[in-house]
Amino acid sequence: MTIDKDDLLNSIMESLGRVQHIALEDIPNIDLYMDQVTTFMESKLKSTVRNADTDKILTKTMINNYAKNDLLPPPVKKKYSKEHVLMLIFIYYYKNILSINDIQTLLGPISEKYFQAREGLNLGDIYEEIFSLEKTQVDNLKKDILEKFETTRSTFMDVPKEEQEFLQLFSFIGLLSFDVYIKKLLIEKMVDTFGNAASKESGKDKK
Repeated sequence: MTIDKDDLLNSIMESLGRVQHIALEDIPNIDLYMDQVTTFMESKLKSTVRNADTDKILTKTMINNYAKNDLLPPPVKKKYSKEHVLMLIFIYYYKNILSINDIQTLLGPISEKYFQAREGLNLGDIYEEIFSLEKTQVDNLKKDILEKFETTRSTFMDVPKEEQEFLQLFSFIGLLSFDVYIKKLLIEKMVDTFGNAASKESGKDKK
């Protein structure tokens, strides 16, 4: 097996360079029907899927399931607002690493307090603040991947060249996977903490 690891790394870096969130100003300010929502999300996030020809960003069934599981506030007269779209974007990113229950724990308090807030901070403000960190994080991620790549190039130095390429790639994938695994564990612990804090805050509000 021949693997050009430099080409692979360049491809990864180029892919990261294309990662962009949906800008708040690009989300329509008018209410949309479900078909319009799925079309919009597809057009903006298609580049993030693994198989562009088959993978779906969002379907009617998904939206209905999110509403059924209280992840998404119900539409008004079958129309979805800009803030519905923001909620769907958050769900899209979270669903790849978190369970439905965890997403509900995270988004429930946010939706309850900031969805269509009449005064003070609103969902759009929160979205802008969080995604404003994107550029810095992508740059840091590139550096981290380069460091991991260089680390794994020093593994399996005593095996034949053909095996070395294969095993070094396996080592690179393993190192990246371990990083994701640890971060997922940390996120799950923080979700539990967030849920407990949100419950206490909700109890105070009711008093």
